[in-house]
Amino acid sequence: MSATVNKVIPNSIAEELEILPGDEILSIDDTKMQDMIDYNFLCKSDFLTVEVKKKNGEIEVIELEKDYDEDLGIVFESAVFDRVKPCLNHCIFCFVDQQPKGLRNTLYIKDDDYRLSYLQGTYITLTNLNDSDKERIKRMHLGPFYVSVHTTNPELRCKMLRNPNAGLALENLKWFRKNKIPFHAQIVLCPGYNDGAELERTLSDLAELKNTVLSVAIVPVGITQFRDEKIKQVDKICAQETIKIASKYKRVCCSDEFFLLAGEKIPTAKYYGSFSQLDDGVGSIRYLLEDFKKIELPDKLNKPLKVVFATSVAAYSALEKISSRLNKIKNLKTNTVAVKSKYWGENITVAGLITTEDLIRTVKDVQCDFVVIPSVMLRKYSEDFLDGKTLDYVREKTGKNFFVVDNIYSMKEFVDYLFELQRN
Repeated sequence: MSATVNKVIPNSIAEELEILPGDEILSIDDTKMQDMIDYNFLCKSDFLTVEVKKKNGEIEVIELEKDYDEDLGIVFESAVFDRVKPCLNHCIFCFVDQQPKGLRNTLYIKDDDYRLSYLQGTYITLTNLNDSDKERIKRMHLGPFYVSVHTTNPELRCKMLRNPNAGLALENLKWFRKNKIPFHAQIVLCPGYNDGAELERTLSDLAELKNTVLSVAIVPVGITQFRDEKIKQVDKICAQETIKIASKYKRVCCSDEFFLLAGEKIPTAKYYGSFSQLDDGVGSIRYLLEDFKKIELPDKLNKPLKVVFATSVAAYSALEKISSRLNKIKNLKTNTVAVKSKYWGENITVAGLITTEDLIRTVKDVQCDFVVIPSVMLRKYSEDFLDGKTLDYVREKTGKNFFVVDNIYSMKEFVDYLFELQRN
């Protein structure tokens, strides 16, 4: 891997310097970079010397003057320029290990890199965190991190992660507290393993770390039809018990799926605080509903329009409420369909795992002018689904037009589009 340029922001310093996609940044101020952490740190200067290897192999050394905090405008192919630290665990609940062959290659990569956790919010287990990593984290005051805790019981954690080093989790988290390094915690709840009394123990241990723990997200184990090892599904009773236990502790939230499984209402916004773990499905339904309340809607459209929201099973109830409100707009008719997963099995209910055939089957016979889908169904910066097929393939098979909402937690982009239609 290397610091290879993927994209240059228009009207940026990089564009002015004629840095192009495919070029490689070899060094800044004679310092080679390991990752975006180094890059961001080195760019905090008024004067820079940038060594660039052009796509044709030529080396250029560029001296430039800029504002201290001004960004160069480079998007790299990866946030890590050397080797990504791989995951050394074999977790009993690992989603990667229960995927079939034939999906995108990137879906089979298991990383456990503290740098990606800091830069991109990915979860790490700390099982491969060494003294050199700790020294750098402490020296550069990095954080917050996102940590997959699961349990603070050393023996149980070794069993669940199938790694003899996994039992050091609480010791590492105490080191975080000692060095004032904040983190968000995640617990994948596996019935019969880390639920009930074990969950109580974990949450109690985390509470001892006080405000070093910014939030705790509890999510149910995801079980697909491709899993060989038998793990119990979170059922209604387990969901209700988990919600009750979590309610005893500050900054601890259950994901939306727990409330759906428990047959309980999605909590108010107050429950989720700052909505700090939306990407883990914690509060995403409530956030979407609250955001929608703030959006100004048109009274009518200039011509009739039929729209279908194709959404996950988990988000169906929220989109139904939004659809009902949108149907008060004259000349607008909206409908919501839940895409059930025959590919993974119907226990998988999130939009990010929807495949093309499941989407095609759901919308092909629906009458509408276009179908609205969230961008989380697609690979970032592309129109590729996780099964390797594209949105063009879905268009061809369904004959439908599609509108992709980039911000999956807001309908503002879609409503702005309606205003545009009204003006036209």
